[in-house]
Amino acid sequence: MKPGYLILAPEVRAAVEDRRPVVALESTIIAHGMPFPKNVETALRVEKAVRDAGAVPATCAIIAGKLKAGLSAAEIELLGKEGPAIPKASRRDLPYLVSQEKNGATTVASTMIIAHLAGIRIFATGGIGGVHRGAATTMDISADLQELAHTPVAVVSAGAKSILDLGLTLEYLETFGVPVIGYQTDEFPAFYTRRSGFGVDYRLDSPADIAKLLKTKWEMGLQGGVIIANPAPEEHQLDPDVMNRAIETALADADRQGVKGKAITPFLLAAIEKLTGGRSLEANIELVLSNASLGAAVAVEMAH
Repeated sequence: MKPGYLILAPEVRAAVEDRRPVVALESTIIAHGMPFPKNVETALRVEKAVRDAGAVPATCAIIAGKLKAGLSAAEIELLGKEGPAIPKASRRDLPYLVSQEKNGATTVASTMIIAHLAGIRIFATGGIGGVHRGAATTMDISADLQELAHTPVAVVSAGAKSILDLGLTLEYLETFGVPVIGYQTDEFPAFYTRRSGFGVDYRLDSPADIAKLLKTKWEMGLQGGVIIANPAPEEHQLDPDVMNRAIETALADADRQGVKGKAITPFLLAAIEKLTGGRSLEANIELVLSNASLGAAVAVEMAH
């Protein structure tokens, strides 16, 4: 890549050069996932969770047309305050935002891109995007899945967002050769809840075993990433029946209002938060913190 497009924070650059553990973090969760100031508070807590587990956090975003790995507190505050006014940036949006020197909040796909360019192999998030319900007619499939198929970054998540068609999402990942590893679980988690009814490809019970799998995959020359599915903490998960009712109501509202494309996920998450009396937001925060800690533990093992 031509020099000048990518900027690493000094701490992140030093850690990458010294081969110390680094964990990439996304910024869509800051700008689009939560209200201010809860979004900023959560972003800083997630960075602290990574540090407490022995790694360096690298929150990613596009700031004034630069791909950045590692944000200052002021940049995180900017994303939090401007919120949805900050464009949600996936792979297709990067050329425009960079060429026009604009800001952008990175999705799973674009965070993977920045992490890969920066030399970071581990990325912790909330939940990945996937195949949306009704995709057989709408063709609404998240770019996250194609990025996982091609970009060699491991993504720690609480499975896929339960607003999606989880069965088709897993079928898509299988088609493109993306391993789905369950951390201490045989079942693919459904974001807010630990159970989905779908299995993972393989179960691994330690960060060391996960690191060994990642090292083996990439040393074999196999392209693409890996999903490390980490169920939400048991004490913070939501009742599946409550969640399913909230999701169905939110989906019906979205359909009635004609909400589509990039707007659908933020709309549904906000609607579900309201329908669950804020419990979904608290669950979201706790599962992201858990994923950050696990991501850091895996990154530490990778560094060893």
